[in-house]
Amino acid sequence: MAKKVENRSEILESPEALADRLHGAETWAERNPKTVIGVAVAIALLVGGYFGFQYYKDNQNAEAQREMFQAIYYFESDSLNLALNGDGNNLGFRDIIDEYGITDAANLAHYYAGACYLKQGKFELARLYLQDYSSNDLLVQARAYSLVGDTYMEEGKYEDAAKYYQKAADYKPNKYFTPSYLMKAALAYEKSNQNDKAIQAYDEIINEYFQSAEFQNARKFKARLEGNS
Repeated sequence: MAKKVENRSEILESPEALADRLHGAETWAERNPKTVIGVAVAIALLVGGYFGFQYYKDNQNAEAQREMFQAIYYFESDSLNLALNGDGNNLGFRDIIDEYGITDAANLAHYYAGACYLKQGKFELARLYLQDYSSNDLLVQARAYSLVGDTYMEEGKYEDAAKYYQKAADYKPNKYFTPSYLMKAALAYEKSNQNDKAIQAYDEIINEYFQSAEFQNARKFKARLEGNS
């Protein structure tokens, strides 16, 4: 071990020793030109492939966003079948997912497709699409969690609903949307006979979001639960 340390120190402190090592590397490269060229080509292919893929992905995403415009219009007009499946001329959300799967637009199409199926009462399908959506977005990701909670709530699976409402509330908490998710979580906790967790959710609204529209109801519902305990 001491010998290795000495050799390393010699290289660092002695220009001559460093020059000898560099000369040795040059000699090796001269003796193995095919290996050097092969490594260089491999690196060039990796770098070129990465940037080529990014360019292709960006173009695909821009195209998918243009294609999705009409589907969003149908969604906002409550023409849910057209939004999901297209109209023969324009693609629906399912088509966007199938044809542009690597893009951010296809990721967002999962959210819209899940919301469509939720409105149609197809709760399991809604969950499949909503759970495939993933984003760092402040608003939509939490909303997706909440919609999954809605599917469970509609099926009477209150513990599962509470879990997703809580997940929505815990995702990047903010004063605009978190209180409403906490209210939903509290209601689901109550329906699943988890009154202690419901009180905790109401408390969070009361203590952290006292300027929210949910504040007064949170105080009232908490008092009711405590009065019944």
